[in-house]
Amino acid sequence: MKLSHLLAGYDNVLLDLDGCVWVGDDATPRAVEAVDALRGAGKGVAFVTNDARHSVEDFVRKLWGLGFRASVEEVVTVGSALQFVLASTPTWKRAFVIGSDAIHRHVEAAGVRETMDGADVVVIAGHDRFDYDELRYAVQAILNGAQPICTSRDATFPMPDGPWPGTGAVVAAVELATSAEAVTIGKPSPDIFHTALDRLGPGRTLVVGDRADSDLAGAHAARLDGALVGGERSDDAVACATTLADLILA
Repeated sequence: MKLSHLLAGYDNVLLDLDGCVWVGDDATPRAVEAVDALRGAGKGVAFVTNDARHSVEDFVRKLWGLGFRASVEEVVTVGSALQFVLASTPTWKRAFVIGSDAIHRHVEAAGVRETMDGADVVVIAGHDRFDYDELRYAVQAILNGAQPICTSRDATFPMPDGPWPGTGAVVAAVELATSAEAVTIGKPSPDIFHTALDRLGPGRTLVVGDRADSDLAGAHAARLDGALVGGERSDDAVACATTLADLILA
């Protein structure tokens, strides 16, 4: 397997998961070959995701199940970035949390106590069991002075039957009800990319994703080159392709 000439000048490649490496429970066409080709050429590889529904270990198991080789250190989730931010902010001692079990574990690991009343911070992360009561408690906490933070602003994420609502849809509801703007922890914030680069080491890096508003914008915020796969196109991208394999393989 031979790499495209577009990859020749890069030492590291940061790959988005949803819509880039896989859609739902299936790898995108020839994505396994593309990632293997990157490794075979000596490129550093990391998987960087705004998906707040699952843990690092969940993603590693899924990657292996689809045929990708991956280690825990190579998977950088927005949950990990959230944990770092919470642990680094001493004034945030109590939190109301909208999120999956994985997000709740990250909040606990950061040393922040969850509460239904008197929160200093409200964590907003989309998950499959989101309900109106969560929205109500989040809005009330923010109106009482809590700082809202969110794991991403992705309005949707791709699934085989069409787009599903993402964390951004929940964030929009909270912000509309409170007139407060949430701080974004995941892409397009550059911090999640910096975390990946700390693990990979120095070198010229390319970010590959399927969204201009998060992957490409985040790459530019981190002063990295970005490429898009899927349906989106952008003049700011180094390259645009239909699939990850189309971008990476010659």
